[in-house]
Amino acid sequence: MTGQKIRNMEEFATVSGISRPTVSKYFQDPDSVRPSTRERIETALEQYDFRPNIFAMNQNRKLTKIVGVVVPYLADPFFAEIARKIERRCIDAGFWPILFSAHGEQHLENAILESLRVLKPAGVLLAPLGRVSDRAAIERFCADVPTVLFDSNIDGVGKVFVGSDNTDFVTQSVNYLVRTGTSPVFFEMRNPANPNANKRRIAYIANMERLGLEPHVVKIDGDGWDFERIGYEGGLRAIREKALPTNTVLCSNDRLAVGFLTACFEEGLSVGYGADAAMRVMSHDDHPVSRFTCPPLTTVAHDYDSVSNKAVEVLFHMLEDGTMPEARAEFLYPTKLILRKSA
Repeated sequence: MTGQKIRNMEEFATVSGISRPTVSKYFQDPDSVRPSTRERIETALEQYDFRPNIFAMNQNRKLTKIVGVVVPYLADPFFAEIARKIERRCIDAGFWPILFSAHGEQHLENAILESLRVLKPAGVLLAPLGRVSDRAAIERFCADVPTVLFDSNIDGVGKVFVGSDNTDFVTQSVNYLVRTGTSPVFFEMRNPANPNANKRRIAYIANMERLGLEPHVVKIDGDGWDFERIGYEGGLRAIREKALPTNTVLCSNDRLAVGFLTACFEEGLSVGYGADAAMRVMSHDDHPVSRFTCPPLTTVAHDYDSVSNKAVEVLFHMLEDGTMPEARAEFLYPTKLILRKSA
């Protein structure tokens, strides 16, 4: 490797003895140049240790190979799993996925959208914060950049939404719990970060009323995305204050349920579906960790593959056609009951 500093692609083309257009073509698609030329370029890359500024390259292209993937909170196992599947689909299709996390904060979500405008991505797959999102900012972005919203649906924003059917989640969980034991209490945050929680509470109340049962909603304090801690602290308080009208608890999501299970353990309450169990606990999402809780968590699962595949498929169709859909389309996927030991 030489000590010569190569600042840009023009200098690299000069020292390597290869034309600037050919070098640019290689960086966009190595297989698009002759094998002998590719070998010369790669030898020069090793000699001069040059790496192109991909973002600068994109400024001069009408359509980049970048796909932005934006999630509210990457530490959430659901978003980590679905982002992993989306990344894999994009890579297999020859795109470069760039993943962003808004960390649950509106100003970061807005900053990410502005950064993506500068990068000029081919398209974006966006799971917005929802309740705390800047609706106007997302509307403007979706009007300018091919964008598919997933998981969190902001009514009327964007041209396409892909996600799971929240009503189906709760219909399955309530039907199962009522059929197999005492009617469930719905356990949720007082100010849920994800708007899907609101849809699930509404569906819980509607399903309990449909069955002629009285709904009971227990709201616990806590803001942000630290759901396990919030579920644990809220669970301890609810148990100690005897705020649970029945021994069956339906958590809004799996992460709250993980915290609630820990609260039950600390209070000496056994959890399960047998006659000897003091509590039954169930939830929604089927996070990757839910099968490894103690006891393993009974839940209702997203169809991760269908949601991620459809979101990517719709975006690629938009890119191929070069147009956005005229009418807004929503694709909601049914969920699946997963029976384990907790209820």
